Amino acid sequence: MNEQVALSPEFTLPAKNLFAIKGTYINAAYTHPMSIGSAESITSYLDFRQANGKSPDTIVEDRNTARKLFARLINAEADEISWIPSTMVGENLIVNGLGLPGTNARIVTDAYHFDGSLYLYNELAKQGATVQIILPKNNKIEMADMDAAIKPGTKLVAVSMVSMINGFQHDIKALCAIAHSRGALVYADIIQAAGAVPIDVHDLGIDFCACATYKWLMGDFGSGFLYVRKDRLALLKRSQFGYRQINDMQSHVFPFDTAGNQPFEFSAGDTARHYFEVGTLSNTAAPALIFSLHYLLHTGVDKIQQYRQPLIDKLQQELPRLGYQPMTPADSTSPIVSFAILGAEKKLQKKLSDAGINIQLYENRFRISPSVYNSMDDIVKLIAVLS
Repeated sequence: MNEQVALSPEFTLPAKNLFAIKGTYINAAYTHPMSIGSAESITSYLDFRQANGKSPDTIVEDRNTARKLFARLINAEADEISWIPSTMVGENLIVNGLGLPGTNARIVTDAYHFDGSLYLYNELAKQGATVQIILPKNNKIEMADMDAAIKPGTKLVAVSMVSMINGFQHDIKALCAIAHSRGALVYADIIQAAGAVPIDVHDLGIDFCACATYKWLMGDFGSGFLYVRKDRLALLKRSQFGYRQINDMQSHVFPFDTAGNQPFEFSAGDTARHYFEVGTLSNTAAPALIFSLHYLLHTGVDKIQQYRQPLIDKLQQELPRLGYQPMTPADSTSPIVSFAILGAEKKLQKKLSDAGINIQLYENRFRISPSVYNSMDDIVKLIAVLS
């Protein structure tokens, strides 16, 4: 694939024609459907893998293109971006790169962070770290509570920019300013934010952030991105080692090699990918992302957010009248809205299934997450079923 992807200049929302979705799917926060264009883009890679001669090997070019496009999406430099297999791998790389395991480091997080991340910090606490988890009030994490918790000597503040629980969105810029004033660094999980809400990592002051690509980036599983602010890279140690970090290798072992004091000599690169990429990566994700990232950049995440907001507002207005307890702040502009009701899964699963509606159900709550293919008709249909 090349870097230019054909998209209609008359692109409009909802973009139902770009997807092959059956039924009413309002569950993008769980996993975003792949577009028809992304699925077709993978075909050239599959041709290469089948060795059928139809398509050349362009994976290196595709991977570099996708990395540059993602950097543009969050206003980072391409050298600040590394490929990773998942968001949790990215967070672990930061935690281990900072040397936090087995120390008494002070870490601040909150109850709306990803549950896998809370498990990570629970394990660090068992190893001696002081971990403070800020609890929600009125469906929010209050900045005053974060401010009080981030004491001088705090090493890391770790949050989800947009919470998977209820769509609560931190004021990351203010949070980074507080953290930095006390010598702390900030990691943000952006899996529910990238592609769904505008992000400018340089303006926000984020030190580190990571995401997989199968949610709002409309990519696939097994592939993601880790951002490390350029001037923070030197603060991290390499905690894993592999061939993708090698910038140059000299052999002194085999026929016609030059002589040397050691069998092999290596030099590692000094960009984010040379720190964190280790071995084989998911190759199908790159061509899929080239299409979807062009789509997001062409459309504008801000325009997507503006289109989606009336759908979110309608849910916020109507569902509490039907007896559902709101869990999302009334002024939220994220793509996720959640409600609580005792026995939600048992009460609603069959009704929704019979209506062909897919939202995320939990035992006592549910989550709705519309995307670019949804319209107000979908929301009205859902409200009717929930009544």
